[in-house]
Amino acid sequence: MGEEKPKSRGVWPSVKPFVNGGLSGMSATCVIQPIDMIKVRIQLGQGSAVQVTKTMLQNEGIKAFYKGLSAGLLRQATYTTARLGSFKVLTSRAVAANDGKPLPLYQKALCGLTAGAIGATIGSPADLALIRMQADATLPAAQRRNYKNAFHALYRIIADEGVLSLWKGAGPTVVRAMALNMGMLASYDQSVEFFRDSFGLGEASIVVGASTVSGFFASAFSLPFDYVKTQIQKMQPDASGKYPYTSSLDCAIKTLKSGGPLKFYTGFPVYCVRIAPHVMVNLDLLESNPEVGGRCRAVNLISRWWKSSSKV
Repeated sequence: MGEEKPKSRGVWPSVKPFVNGGLSGMSATCVIQPIDMIKVRIQLGQGSAVQVTKTMLQNEGIKAFYKGLSAGLLRQATYTTARLGSFKVLTSRAVAANDGKPLPLYQKALCGLTAGAIGATIGSPADLALIRMQADATLPAAQRRNYKNAFHALYRIIADEGVLSLWKGAGPTVVRAMALNMGMLASYDQSVEFFRDSFGLGEASIVVGASTVSGFFASAFSLPFDYVKTQIQKMQPDASGKYPYTSSLDCAIKTLKSGGPLKFYTGFPVYCVRIAPHVMVNLDLLESNPEVGGRCRAVNLISRWWKSSSKV
């Protein structure tokens, strides 16, 4: 009797990290889209979070908070799918190369930086469409682009500005993604040790606390690049065809001269809230490897933490 050949696992194990990453990002976007809208309006100088919210409700209505949702979902379908999927693939290969041993921090960071750059490059066109759709109402009526949806935005950008314009602001977008991952990974392990050793917390509380701290540092590392990205992607030429900034570096220098270092941190509290769900997804993929169809580790831990808190 011949040896039984191992059954093929099919393509799902290879595709799964990308599908899970995209679906997780799209689900989070449906929840945080209003927060992201407020963040962009704050960065464009429309006032504080309270002022922006009040003005939008009075002038544009509740639907305005979801303007650009199609672009936001497309961004997650491209950027997050590529970023989280490639991150999982890279870490799996790194673990295999280490003979199954846990990855040291620097290897985790390298995987995160590489995955962030890959995802940001692929998702940059959708990110450009998202920023322009969110910023459109802040422009004078004659200058508004009036994109109908994400695909209409991409079509118009190609027709009016050329294909390469889809990657306008790609530089700070890529650096932002890399900085976000670096800030998250550099602080997570230390936060876990701090909450465990200093407070003796349980596993679920440690994950929630460490993720919160990591979200703060991810925001602190990445917000300056996010601010520059927003300014570059939203800018329009004046009557003579001249843009306000010639490059991302020019934008950063002019911002520093006009508003000082803290200008780059405009809307920091709102940005923290906006980043937190995505940080949790990243950390879940980093710390766990759920089997096909299994629930994510972070979801299980948060569920247990919530149930235990509800009993108090």
